[in-house]
Order: sequence, then C-alpha cells, then structure tokens
Amino acid sequence: MAGRIIDLHTHSLASDGSDSPAALVRKAAAKGLAAIALTDHDTLAGLEEAEAEAARAGIELIRGIELAVQDEFGELHLLGLFMPRLSEGMCEVIDILQRQRLSRNQAMLDVLAAMGMPMTMDDVREHSGKVAIGRPHIALAMKSKGYVPCRKEAFERYIGWNGSAFIPRMLLSPAEGIRLLRDQGATVALAHPCLSRRMTVSRLDAILAEFRQYGLRAIEAYHSSHDPEQIRLCVTLADKHDLLLTGGSDYHGTNKDGVALGTGTGRLRIPYELLEKLREYRRSRGLSV
Repeated sequence: MAGRIIDLHTHSLASDGSDSPAALVRKAAAKGLAAIALTDHDTLAGLEEAEAEAARAGIELIRGIELAVQDEFGELHLLGLFMPRLSEGMCEVIDILQRQRLSRNQAMLDVLAAMGMPMTMDDVREHSGKVAIGRPHIALAMKSKGYVPCRKEAFERYIGWNGSAFIPRMLLSPAEGIRLLRDQGATVALAHPCLSRRMTVSRLDAILAEFRQYGLRAIEAYHSSHDPEQIRLCVTLADKHDLLLTGGSDYHGTNKDGVALGTGTGRLRIPYELLEKLREYRRSRGLSV
C-alpha cells in the first residue's frame, strides 16, 4: 500500500459540489487515488450512486457525511466516516436539517431582494443538485443574474459570515451532532479545525477534550486550508487527546476555486495508512469497515 493516497473529504452535486457522485468517483480513479470518502453536507443522498461507480472503477468508497454544529463561539463541522445505510432516526434528523436549510436560504433571498437583488428559489435550484441547496448555489444565482461578477464577491459582500445578507443557521449542539453520528456507528472527526479565524490553540485544545467525551474519535489534520504549522498542531493535539488522524481536500469541483481532488491546493498528500488506522480502530471495536 506504500505510496497510495486518499481523499476523505469531498462533495458532490448532492450538496454543494459541482460533480455528480459518479463523476466525482471517476475523477478520483483517474487521478490514481486509492480511496475517497463522499461527505456531502447534511445528506447521504449521493452515496448509492457513488458506491456503484466505485465498484465499477475499482476504487474504495467510504460512506460519509458532513454536519455543522454550533458551540458558544460559532459554527464547527463534523465528519461522519463509515456511515451505514440510512436508519429511521438519521432520516428524521436529515429531514429536519434540510427544512432548516431551506428556511434559512429563503430568509437570505428575502434580504437580498430587499437590497435590490431579487431571486426565487427556482433560480437557485438551477445551480444545484436539488438536494442540499446552500450558499454556493445562491452565489451562483447571484452571478448568473449579474448582481456580482464572481462567487467570491457574493460571499465577501453579501452571504459570507460577515456579509450584509448573512443569516446564521439553526444547528445541532456539538454533543447532539457527535452522538448522532456515533450512534449510527460512524467514526466522528472534527473537520478542518484551523479553518476558522477564531480558532486558537487553547480553544482547539479545550474543544477536543470536551468533544472526546461525546464520542469524537478523529481530527482532520490534513486539509487544503491547513499550513504545515497547523498540521503539526493538529497532530500534536491528536496525540494528546488519543485521537486518530484523517484528511481530505474538501473538494467541491468548480464551486471551490483552486482546490483539486486529492491534492487540495497542490501540496496535500494523505497516505493510505491513515485509512488503514481508521479501519484498525473500527475492527477493534467490532464496527464495520
């Protein structure tokens, strides 16, 4: 297995990526990746298609999901890896999250309309896979309407965290999100922990100690947004808190500029050994791999 690389954080049209699940898998196989995880936001809808294509392409597919949670300081993201087929409880939570997402999107459209940029939800759906519609699709609709010259400006001026039309989501608490994924049998990782500008060393240390109690078992040390110093910090804290390591590009296709599948911004290289260690851990706990 030496030299093989993987990507355990990718998105498809089922949420806010630009590639269909099958096309995403074909791209990963063409790039020579040994395995990928499809981790769409708040949905498992693309996994069946991705699994079928992975079987044809001869690449390993890890069933995943990305969930946002809210702590007292802001929004954080979790990855659930090795997700099972949908259970009734997971279906119910995903349905609630999707309805909350839709309500929040409509609220942002209302604000934008009041600012002289009217759009309908159908305008936004034209730029999505019609499953988990989100801000990237609103940005594309704004660009299509001529309200902004590019997606980046849509986020920076209007719908990003500091934008004039931004509306926060109603999210699960960290304990709720981690326990939900844990109870499904998933291995739960804290995604891109250093992405937020609010993240300090002491805060991350405290978060990992707290989340470990709820069932967090890994940290995404390797990510397109992490520089070498941040990677070292994540690895050090993972060792301190007895957490596994994971990594991924956070690939969204054309919906996230400059992030390539498998290699991120060009320097990312996630060894297959990380996946082997995740599987070893799961086997030791009697979990499916």
